[in-house]
Amino acid sequence: MLFPKTNLLQKLHLEKEKQKQSEDKVLGEVKNILDQLDKTYSRIEDNLSQTNISPEVNFFDFELLDSDKIFHIDQIKNLCIDYRLRFLDSKYFKGEIPVEALSKIRKLEREHAMEIKGFKIIAPSRLFKLQDKDDPLLFAPIGNGYYYLIHKWGNDLHPFRKMMMWPFKNVGNLIFVIVLISYLATLLIPNGLFSKSNSVAEFGILFFFMFKSIVAVAIFYGFALGKNFSPAIWNSKYFNA
Repeated sequence: MLFPKTNLLQKLHLEKEKQKQSEDKVLGEVKNILDQLDKTYSRIEDNLSQTNISPEVNFFDFELLDSDKIFHIDQIKNLCIDYRLRFLDSKYFKGEIPVEALSKIRKLEREHAMEIKGFKIIAPSRLFKLQDKDDPLLFAPIGNGYYYLIHKWGNDLHPFRKMMMWPFKNVGNLIFVIVLISYLATLLIPNGLFSKSNSVAEFGILFFFMFKSIVAVAIFYGFALGKNFSPAIWNSKYFNA
């Protein structure tokens, strides 16, 4: 015969070899993509953990930026003071930065054809590795005191956090709260506990005693534990600033 017969088993093996080569090629391409992604994420993580010796400026393409995510340092400062938060270099952050944040950084870098550096994070003090002396926001500097919000993660702050942190904004607020607590504590003292007659003078003495006691506790908490008012710590890397 001029034409040999078709061996089905041989053809089946040939198809298997073709698919195997195709699968190996696909797997190789996927592996290369994942390896490249790992290198990119490793570089981004290194930038997040670096010390910013001098202020970094990232030259973004402003045409591609979302204006709702651009914030001035004064706005960030006011937020940190109101809610008693810190605005520090990302290297001090002891929490885990999610993969979504790394993906957004990578996406921004590809869109703007640049490497982003100088990251900053807004978060409560407990989330930072502070030197001795629930809702993080990751920023990158864009110059002239402006920062670009890259990613927000974690839980939202307690709805009453701003109110709870109000006494720590300045001395006047703290004294007002101490006076109010002293007055309420004095009202709780039963009538006739120290004297048979209720008089303004007796109330004033009890109030003064309560006021001194609460002031003593506040001074101990403030000085012994190295606490300070929010305007002094919002951008400080020291635990007892």
